[in-house]
Amino acid sequence: MDELPLWVVKRSGLREPFDRLKVIAGVKSACKNRPINEEAMLHLAQGVEEALREKGAELTSQQIGVAVLEQLKAVDEVAYVRFASVYKGFEDLGDFEREVGLLTKTTAPKRRR
Repeated sequence: MDELPLWVVKRSGLREPFDRLKVIAGVKSACKNRPINEEAMLHLAQGVEEALREKGAELTSQQIGVAVLEQLKAVDEVAYVRFASVYKGFEDLGDFEREVGLLTKTTAPKRRR
């Protein structure tokens, strides 16, 4: 059975077919000089596409960006922050600090009495 095509609805309202190669290019850029091999990047892009297919046939570019961030977070935190800086349009150091804070934020385990 053939998969139905995915469509991306851009902010301008234009629709275009989903292109996994664009996801791969963005991931490669974020992973530059990181210890992540080509196979892992391809696997990540496939995971993004599979997650998106569960959401429906029409997606926003925002949904794609979030899906990439979710996958990158599990693979490499530096690549995650790099991708987030472009995707979220970081403008100053404070934006980086906030994102790293969110990335490293953990809840302390509850103490037993």
